[in-house]
Parts: sequence; structure tokens; C-alpha cells
Amino acid sequence: MTQHTLAHPGDQAGRLDVYRKITWRIMPFIVLCYLCAYLDRVNVGFAKLQMMNDLKFTDAIYGLGAGIFFIGYFIFEVPSNLILHKVGARRWIARIMITWAIISAATLFVQTPTQFYVVRFLLGVAEAGFSPGIMLYLTYWFPAKKRGFALGFYYIAIPLAGVVGGPLSGWILDAFGQSSVMRGWQWLFLIEAIPSLLAGIAVLFLMVDKPEQAQWLTSEEKRNVIEEIRREDSAKTTHGSSASFIRDSRLWKLCLVYFCQIIGLYGISFWLPSIIKGAGISDNTMIGWLSAIPYFIAIPAIILTGISADRLRSRRMHFSVALVIGAIGLAFSGYVGRDPTLAIIGLSVGTAGTLSALSLFWGIPSAFLAGTSAAAGIATINCVGNLAGFVSPYMVGWLNDTTGNVKIGLYAVAAFMVLGALLVRMISAKFADQ
Repeated sequence: MTQHTLAHPGDQAGRLDVYRKITWRIMPFIVLCYLCAYLDRVNVGFAKLQMMNDLKFTDAIYGLGAGIFFIGYFIFEVPSNLILHKVGARRWIARIMITWAIISAATLFVQTPTQFYVVRFLLGVAEAGFSPGIMLYLTYWFPAKKRGFALGFYYIAIPLAGVVGGPLSGWILDAFGQSSVMRGWQWLFLIEAIPSLLAGIAVLFLMVDKPEQAQWLTSEEKRNVIEEIRREDSAKTTHGSSASFIRDSRLWKLCLVYFCQIIGLYGISFWLPSIIKGAGISDNTMIGWLSAIPYFIAIPAIILTGISADRLRSRRMHFSVALVIGAIGLAFSGYVGRDPTLAIIGLSVGTAGTLSALSLFWGIPSAFLAGTSAAAGIATINCVGNLAGFVSPYMVGWLNDTTGNVKIGLYAVAAFMVLGALLVRMISAKFADQ
């Protein structure tokens, strides 16, 4: 980068170079942290393949335990994000990751449904604030027009967790299944908590709170980034009081949309291994490898959708189309029943659509909120919407046990996703597509 480029803040090429530098400096580590978070959150889906039989749990017990995580998450989400905004991402993200690693590992001691519920609730409390905290953190570094790509980059951690975690989890279950020390599912919780613990410690040394503290940016680059984000924030909403925040109907509309979307996300995350097993695959290692396929296919879909939405300034349209495609794929995977090839095709389409929509969603609230309102707004939408993380697995488990037909639960999940695609149209394009 030349001094001439840096000397002209309005020069488009110079700004692109700055954000490219920021992207490659901070995003790979953030993706690694979120990969650890998501792995610890959903490895219970693989543990289910063994622990259900060992502990004599029903689908309803499993669904309630998987979902109760989000009750703790809901209660502590907004306070956690406000603390992060006050004390800085570095210290608070490190605290979150270290505590959730310890609690996730403690799941290996579970023997009763009550213990399962308690440890899942505490895991939600520990992790509360991580995902919205990272999304808030990105608003410190990227203006809205660059944030679609950054969020897409961030959310590839979910499919990466599936690509890495699926085969790893299946291998752990089989490799340690005959251990005389612990059962395979217990080893799973212990081993997969270690990366989160190490990454949490690394955050203290590697994360930089804001651009003005980044020693790897020149003074001119810092000024360009700070000024561009400040100009953008001056045109955004900063609520003057709690009452005005609560009265902002856009927030509650987005909560509804996100709720429907998360129904789909965790319909896939918590049940994907079981869907593959139900299609006639019994070997845990093979289930692990097959479960990686939908996530692998989702990676380019997320990136390309984010780039397209940024260029066309049409987040709502891209979001709706992606979510409907995800719903069709998920419903199809249930419809084809015991055909493993068609089930994988349906799950791949469903996962790609659902995760693409997820990466697009967070560009909407961050496009019109700034400062403390952004911290509280993002956390509020995330925590209310994530109540679907409780509803989704419990709903599917209850429907499985009640009807004896696994298709019904998947159809219900798909219906919520279509509803979310319709509800997003309530958000004005003036705010959503900035």
C-alpha cells in the first residue's frame, strides 16, 4: 500500500486495502473461536447416539436438555453484551470461552435427566453474549457496506464446525467406545472442550478491542476506518432511553424473524446425525463423515450469498430466498425417509440455505443501530430469537415421541422457516438494505 493511497481517505482502493488487511488479521481467529463455540454447543447431537441408550433418555428428555441451554442463554444475553461493550471484547470473550469449556467438559458426569438439564442450562449461562458480542465487535471494525462479507466469513465457522466436528465426533465415539475409563460420549465432551479452553486463553493475547489499538494498522489507516464508521454511526439510531428502545417496533419484528430462522438452524444442528442414522447408516464414524457433507456444501453458499447481497443491496430478498430453499431441503430430507443418498442431498440444500440466511440476517440490525443501542439491540434480538433453540429440539423430540413419525417434526421446522421468510418483509428496505 502506498503513502499516496493512504493520504486520500476518499480513495476507494485505499479503503478496500484497509478492510482487506483487517479481514485477514482478525477474522481467521474469530472464526476459530466461533468454531469452538459451535462445536461445544452441538456436540450433544453426536453424544445422543450413545448417551440416549446408556442413560435411558427418551427423545423428549434429550430435546428438553438440548434446548434448555437457550434458557440460560436468554436470561444473561443482554447483560453480557452490555458488559462487553463496557470492558472490551478481549477480556469478556476470554471469560466466556474459558467458563463454557469447563462446563461443557463437566457434561461427562451427567447420569440423570435433571443433571443433564442443569449442566445444559449452565452452559447457556456461560456462553451467553459470545455470538452477539462478536457481531457487536465487528461493528467496531467494518462499516455496514462491508459487514455482509465479514458476517459471511464469520458464519462459515458453523459449517466448518460440522466439517471438522462430524468426523471427529464420530471417530471419538467409536475409538473410545470400549474404553474401560469412560464411555465414548463422555470422552467426546472432554476432548472437544479442550480447543475452547486453549482458544479462550489465546484471546487474551491475540484479540484487539478496537482499530485505534491495532499496532498493525498505520495511523492513516486507523483514522480512515474510525472516521468512516463514525460518519455511518452518526446516521444510525441511538435510543435516548430504555423506553424508546422498547418501543422500537423494528427490534421486535426482527426477533420474530430470527426466532423462525433459529427453529431451522437447530432443527438441523441437533438432529442431523439422527436423521442420517434413521436413513439406515449405523456406523458412528460413517455418520460423522456423512454429516460433514451438508456443512461442506454450505461454505461457498454462505460466502457467495453474502457477496451478492452486499453488491445488490438486497438483504431481505436474499434472506427470504435462502430461508425458503433451506426449508424445502429440510422437508425433503424427511420426505425421502430411509434413502441415505436423497437424505444427504436434502440436508445439504437445507443446511446451505439456512446458514446462508443466518449470515445475512445480522447485517439488518447492524445497518441501523449504533453504540449502546447496537449492543443492546443485537443482544435482545439474539436472546429472544434464540428461545427457538429451546423450542426447536423440544418440539421435534415431542413430535417424534407423540406421532412416532420423524417426518412431522421436520415439516414443522420447515414451516417455521417459511414463516420467517415472509415476516422479514415487514422490515422496511430503507433499514434492511442499507
